[in-house]
Amino acid sequence: MELVVDDALFFKKCIDAVASLVDEGTFEVSADGLKLRTMDPSQIAMVDFHMPKSAFSRLDVSEKTHISVNLADLSKILSRSKPDEKLSMRLEEKESRLVLEFSGQSKRHFRLPLLDSSSAFPKEPKIAFDATVKLKGSAFKDMLRDAGLFSSHVVLQADDAEFLVEAHGDAGDSNVLTKKDSQNMAELKVTAKSRAMFPFEYLDDMTRACPDDTAINVELKTDAPVHVSYEIGHAKLSYYLAPRVERV
Repeated sequence: MELVVDDALFFKKCIDAVASLVDEGTFEVSADGLKLRTMDPSQIAMVDFHMPKSAFSRLDVSEKTHISVNLADLSKILSRSKPDEKLSMRLEEKESRLVLEFSGQSKRHFRLPLLDSSSAFPKEPKIAFDATVKLKGSAFKDMLRDAGLFSSHVVLQADDAEFLVEAHGDAGDSNVLTKKDSQNMAELKVTAKSRAMFPFEYLDDMTRACPDDTAINVELKTDAPVHVSYEIGHAKLSYYLAPRVERV
């Protein structure tokens, strides 16, 4: 098995988006590309990552393979990526290690031990969402961080005219409203007003890797998990996060 990515920094961004939520993970490598779907340790969030065949300059795999690694350690190695470096990854099955080779002005090799883990992917939640919000990544991240000033939890609300992110805490309140006709809003489709509360830190971690000029999709249903998704180049990232039910 060998995977080659022409832009090592691009792969770093993808893995950082996963490692922000989970410490360990099992990748499925096949002719279709690289996939990972796993729950975070607290079991309230799920990350679903897919890097298709088109994202690789070389994808040589004879059969479907599962690779379990410590994502925090993988992220540390990838943090050593340099501009214009190519990344090659291959398995040393006898030694049970993943070899990463950076090629640029020099060649650098790192070996990461594989972990024992189940190859079974958790099932994706089936939710009939009532609201779909599509807006600029930088705008949504700013909305979240404004709300995060005052509370560890933020409320997301959508109706057919606007999208609201708000927070209430002992130190103050935040209310950030984006109208349907805003330049930051690409799409707002609502069949029923939707409102739910979520941990700010998780939403911040989920969205941090989203490029500022890339559209981010937020799907809502009252007091149901939120679905957040976006793309980094050819790679697709999708997250589910369980709500905290507000007490009246």
